[in-house]
Amino acid sequence: MNRTILSLIGAATALAAITGVASLTAGSSDDTAPAAKAATRLPVERSTLLCPTPTSSDVGTTTYTAFTPKGTGAQGTKKGTAGLLPAQGPQDDSDSSDSEGAENGQKDTQNDQKGQKGTQKDKVNEPVVPLKEPGKPVTAETDRSDAPALIGTADGLLAPGWTVQQTTTVAAGSGRGVLGTTCTAPDTDFWFPGASTAKDRQDYVHLTNPDDSAAEVDLKLYGENGRLKPSTDEAITVPGRSTVPVLLSTLTDVDATDATLRVSARSGRVGATVQAVDQSFGSDWLPASAEPSGSVVLPGIPADATDVRLVVYAPGSDDADLKVRLAGRSSSITPAGHESLHVKSGMTAWADFGNLTEGEPGSLVLTPEGGEGRAAPVVAALRVTRGKGADQETAFIPATTSIERNATAADNRSKGSTLSLVAPNASAKVRVTASAGSGGGTPVSKTYDVKGGTTMAVQPPRPASGKGGYAVTVERVSGGPVYASRMLALPQGGVPMFTIQALPDDRSTVAVPTARRDLSLLNDGKQ
Repeated sequence: MNRTILSLIGAATALAAITGVASLTAGSSDDTAPAAKAATRLPVERSTLLCPTPTSSDVGTTTYTAFTPKGTGAQGTKKGTAGLLPAQGPQDDSDSSDSEGAENGQKDTQNDQKGQKGTQKDKVNEPVVPLKEPGKPVTAETDRSDAPALIGTADGLLAPGWTVQQTTTVAAGSGRGVLGTTCTAPDTDFWFPGASTAKDRQDYVHLTNPDDSAAEVDLKLYGENGRLKPSTDEAITVPGRSTVPVLLSTLTDVDATDATLRVSARSGRVGATVQAVDQSFGSDWLPASAEPSGSVVLPGIPADATDVRLVVYAPGSDDADLKVRLAGRSSSITPAGHESLHVKSGMTAWADFGNLTEGEPGSLVLTPEGGEGRAAPVVAALRVTRGKGADQETAFIPATTSIERNATAADNRSKGSTLSLVAPNASAKVRVTASAGSGGGTPVSKTYDVKGGTTMAVQPPRPASGKGGYAVTVERVSGGPVYASRMLALPQGGVPMFTIQALPDDRSTVAVPTARRDLSLLNDGKQ
């Protein structure tokens, strides 16, 4: 039989590595065909990240930190590039206004040292925090109140595990606090349990479109009795390579302290993050929850938390009955009075745990009461408060995914970082590596054994002789699933300002199937 062999495997492998495609399916009418081999994993070759507009405060300072772990790229891969460019703001309607509003806010350290005031105005096409090499972070700082959202890509050796942290400190005013967020990849669906339309909150969802064509986005809010009645059109158009902030209280007349926001793109894709500003408890970014799941983990409740509030939403057609556990320092316990939580389908439920951890670090674990076979999917987030009286500050911990291989917290300082590691089931071994500092130094690694059912809170290692900010990468070495978060505490004037970032897997690799035989077609029907 004369045949022409179609060599599709190489093309599929390249496509998967670039775009994140996890599988390739080829139909066959031959039931005797041998099964495909297990998928292999290859480093991604391109990553896209979106950073929201940091702050409009005149007393705010924002630090950007970019990092790619060393040794995650495939051998023979080109060196690559990585950087972020300003997005077009919501008031911009022409290329000229885009240029004026997109001046780079990177602070010129040398000019500051010479006593010169203000920031240097760079060319629009000059990237912010451009990486030169894996393993060494790059930082930039701005005090501009009109600093733009950022859109960026990384390719080659700099793409696998590329992480950018945006940390803003606002010293005073209603937006006082530390607002920290990990810049996100674009997607088409996001859930934000813990959002609010209450009068003492101003929550904005920031929508950023990385592509040239416009994206059409639907915004829907859900409260304790279901969908909140909209007061306006919930469809939002986000122009190409632009960012649009939307105040959630303008979407409905209902005053909901605990609500869940769904962001779904009808066309295109966006990055989405909620900026929550509380008149009494400061401000922080509320990241999206992990995708709906029957079991969720919310890692890294600080030992000195004075109040912990859980918000859960059930997006499926079934109610969710959840068993609540606190994975503490030495074991898992059931919080008194909060043994379980019932969440009605399409509704938001909440529980106030007060001083849940009582001086010890912990993580909240939610599992279906009837076992995984009867699990109804949920999304969840925690609002965590530290301090007392007028000196209170809040941060958010969304449900997150486990670390399959690596996860990175990019912005760490000489002090103030606390890394929380939780193994909700079986024990696990974890390696934590501090990178070189942005100003030099040598990486340092340390291995931790996390007992099953517990949370371990540690001060992460610091680079030897390191200067400047540094990144911390968590690697699961062996054992059961591991979840992690990093708290960055930057107290000011007696206020325990802090922010917490959950650390999901960095998706530095993608699964690519390996076939045992080539697909083929008859050349000309001859045998």
